[in-house]
Amino acid sequence: MSLDPALRARIETVLAANPVVLFLKGTPDAPQCGFSAKTAAAMDATGADYAHVNVLADPEIREGIKAYGDWPTIPQLYIRGELVGGCDIVTQMAASGELHAALGVPAPNRTPPEITITPAAAEMLKQALANAGEGYALQVEVDKAYNARLQLAPVDEAAIASESAGIRAQFDLVSAQRARGMTIDWADDARGKGLVIDNPNAPPKVKALAPAQVRERVQAGSLVLVDVRPLDERLMAEAPVAYRHFDDGVAEIEALPKDTALAFLCQSGARSAQAAEHFRALGFKELYNVAGGIVAWADLDPAVPRY
Repeated sequence: MSLDPALRARIETVLAANPVVLFLKGTPDAPQCGFSAKTAAAMDATGADYAHVNVLADPEIREGIKAYGDWPTIPQLYIRGELVGGCDIVTQMAASGELHAALGVPAPNRTPPEITITPAAAEMLKQALANAGEGYALQVEVDKAYNARLQLAPVDEAAIASESAGIRAQFDLVSAQRARGMTIDWADDARGKGLVIDNPNAPPKVKALAPAQVRERVQAGSLVLVDVRPLDERLMAEAPVAYRHFDDGVAEIEALPKDTALAFLCQSGARSAQAAEHFRALGFKELYNVAGGIVAWADLDPAVPRY
């Protein structure tokens, strides 16, 4: 595929303006394919700054970047204008420390994480491993929201690994950092039946906050309210206290100190819950979802219209 000169110039402008650029499907915070998610996670784990281009938002770039570097798939990582590669290469480089060196950041910590597998969980896992056959281990993956995924995988001698209760647990570089101190237990009670994971590194969960509590804290200056609804909805029923919004994007609110207390509001609580989880993944420590949304606020304050 020949590359249109104007499109080539667009790509080269992006690469010239940014020392490190990741072309991916979606964004690092909301990747739209598994390969993009793994590559962004590897980059985030290095702590290095990088620019990103969402190729799904620009079909010309999506096809043009493949021709530009003669690389047929997305994602693609460029460092100082040179193509590094895609998902497999980037994750392999991250595991070996080569990526950190290329980015000019300290080498990764490959110390195996200390985890605890309780006797009850070990009994169930050993049975599963026995059923899988020889040469299998417990693979532990922890995403950026600290959700853990456990599966059985072939023993990988190159993986970061630790042992608890006689079970080998394997981690990729990113998950190893996030899993330190993790406990894996087995529950058969009100929580349900299955493995239960407690990760002390996970950000506190989003809590529900009643409109009356939100009003009190906003007026006291101890809480920032963020209304995630678009302007047309807010005009139909506006919160009767000071609030911020996403009309100009989320970057300004994302830049707030991570210890800022944030509460999110929408019509009934669903969209605001999603927004709160997004900020939880970014590391914010005190997050709330306004229970019942603006509908519940109307129950508190008759001056707030219903729609």
